[in-house]
Amino acid sequence: MSGILAIDAGQTSMKVRLTAGGSLFEEDLPGIRTSEPLLPQVADVARTALALSGIDADVLSAGVSGLTERDADAHALALLLDDTPIRRVLLAHDSTTAFLGALGDSRGAVVAAGTGVVTLAVGRTEVARVDGWGHTMGDAGSGFWIGREVLGAVMRAYDGRGPHTSLSEAVLAVWPTLPDAYIALQAERDWVRRVASFARAAGEHAEAGDAVAGSIIERAAHELALSVVTGLRRVEVDDDTTARVCAVGGVFRSPLLRAAFASELLRSGVEATLEPSHGDGVDGAQTLASLSAGHPFARQIATSG
Repeated sequence: MSGILAIDAGQTSMKVRLTAGGSLFEEDLPGIRTSEPLLPQVADVARTALALSGIDADVLSAGVSGLTERDADAHALALLLDDTPIRRVLLAHDSTTAFLGALGDSRGAVVAAGTGVVTLAVGRTEVARVDGWGHTMGDAGSGFWIGREVLGAVMRAYDGRGPHTSLSEAVLAVWPTLPDAYIALQAERDWVRRVASFARAAGEHAEAGDAVAGSIIERAAHELALSVVTGLRRVEVDDDTTARVCAVGGVFRSPLLRAAFASELLRSGVEATLEPSHGDGVDGAQTLASLSAGHPFARQIATSG
């Protein structure tokens, strides 16, 4: 029995879904490591999913965080899976699959904010990507960005360079001795995710009234809204009332941040409608295989077979 193996390879986790006839298998696996070669990781996940599911899928459709033009080689990935049932491979950046999962075949913008963040805007014929440049050069408003702001604020408070903040409690729960925290952080293999994990504390402490946490959340919302507005203007749909905006990812689980994000969009004068997601990244990955050749995303997808 043949079928589709869809992979949503994010930095926090990878979601896989295999479908064939009436069979369905879904699993969450550890996230992609953008500091290491991507295609071997995707191949390993595909092998794991095939083995766990017992489904002989012949199509692999994947959206991958951190995918560069150099890595977007569907033929190379197909070769890594040559001894499996996979015969057709579709490969795209996870911003593409996030958009397809959230808004499907429509105009507008999707901002996907987890450990990292990327925004994709789609017009009648054009596609614009905004940010998604990694934690060193970009990812403004992401979980990592918020977590880094949390750690900076806590250490400023410790030094006396900044105001007192209850966020110190969240950091002390991980590292009981603040002066040693930076050494312990640098020694962690998964230090990017560790930093991003403090984004949740920022939202919770902001909800509880901590002014420092509130400021971090407001600034993150501003950065995320700026990316959306920029993308919509680049594809010339910022004044199109039929265009839609969707915000997905763990960062938006904070009610305060989501509300601040919506307020920033209104303040910018964008006419697009903010609406909930219709699906997630793995839904979008599954959709890749059925897109028409004339779709604006066609140029964003690497294919083999």
